[in-house]
Amino acid sequence: MKSKSPLLIIFVTVFIDLLGFGIVLPLLPRYGDYFGLDRLLGPLMASFSAMQFLFAPLWGRLSDRVGRRPVLLVGLAGSTVFYGLFGLATSLGREDQLLGLSVIPWLFITRIGAGIAGATIPTAQAYIADSTTAEARGKGMALIGAAFGIGFTFGPLLGAMFVSSDVDGPPSPMAGYVASGLSALAFVWAVARLPESLKPDKVAQPRRWLNVGAMGRAFSHPGTALLMLTIFLTTLAFAQFEVTLSLLTKFFGLADSQNFYVYAYVGFVLALSQGMVVRRISPRLGDFKMSLVGTILMTLGLVLIALTCGQRSLGLLFVIVPINVLGYSALTPSLQAMLSLRTSADEQGEVLGVGQSMSALARIAGPLLGVWLFKLDKQEPANSVVLPYWAGAGLMLLGVVMVFLLRPQSKGSEETNA
Repeated sequence: MKSKSPLLIIFVTVFIDLLGFGIVLPLLPRYGDYFGLDRLLGPLMASFSAMQFLFAPLWGRLSDRVGRRPVLLVGLAGSTVFYGLFGLATSLGREDQLLGLSVIPWLFITRIGAGIAGATIPTAQAYIADSTTAEARGKGMALIGAAFGIGFTFGPLLGAMFVSSDVDGPPSPMAGYVASGLSALAFVWAVARLPESLKPDKVAQPRRWLNVGAMGRAFSHPGTALLMLTIFLTTLAFAQFEVTLSLLTKFFGLADSQNFYVYAYVGFVLALSQGMVVRRISPRLGDFKMSLVGTILMTLGLVLIALTCGQRSLGLLFVIVPINVLGYSALTPSLQAMLSLRTSADEQGEVLGVGQSMSALARIAGPLLGVWLFKLDKQEPANSVVLPYWAGAGLMLLGVVMVFLLRPQSKGSEETNA
């Protein structure tokens, strides 16, 4: 690893920004109920991931041209603006208008804007790729997962402070304002401390910034097409688990307001496994073995959740969930590292951006498929509650096969970009 300081700075930058994201996300269903979104709640939640699907390659490609630092700064500034607008929109009454628009269009505008601004995660991954050796790539990528985990630990805990004790009362707009303030803090921190990581000799040759062929070009790289599909399938399985978790705990009898603590628990496990376990073991096992272990653990975790749903035991669920989360923690940075190592230095941002788009696409499809399966049998809910987890386990079994096919053919073959 070339320098610990830039990695620490990028970790803090991403963490502060994701802390704001963790505050807003668990509150969206409550906002939706209060403002009467009904069937529009799903599209509202999917709009964020849809923008990440579209814009992650664009931001990544732009960062290959102009550098990582300016793209990250623009993303943080955008998050500051759109989370602030989200706070302003949620301060409106059901019948109020702002600039001629009611609250529902404003909710979509702010989530779309936040999705565009938040699509710079692959740029942060490219920053880590610039700053690490091939051997330390997976360990470095785990920093992003740790930032996610810590953000999702403390974000929901902060968000719980803004849940009204009145079930039918208006949600506090402070969640949006606090998220905006945190993104502004990350922006100031990055302006003051974040150095540029892209070396002048690694700058990409001029290409069109908005290039619809980016995904096709990324899939045409040797070894990357299977990686992209593996990222999509495994993220789809985890996205089903994420989106149905709060429905499952409600099925178990947990109050809505207490779901914040469930998400905080998941975030804590994610942060601990990424920051402590994966970062220490990854350099010893290597990216391929870590990804194989991750897929096996995720498969086991989803099978155990499906088998124990009928017992409706929160205690048992809390014991099983870390198996699934630990598997995801091992798998995600390993796949990202393998993708990075199979990509030339001047295309890191673009290809990692396409990888992020595959994750975003999975996070669009995951909630739609997971919720549909979970509620398939409305007459006997217990019959369909297990379906998302069996489906996820099936996807992960396929993921085990796909990861096995990604095994390196010879020692050092993954170090093409070292």
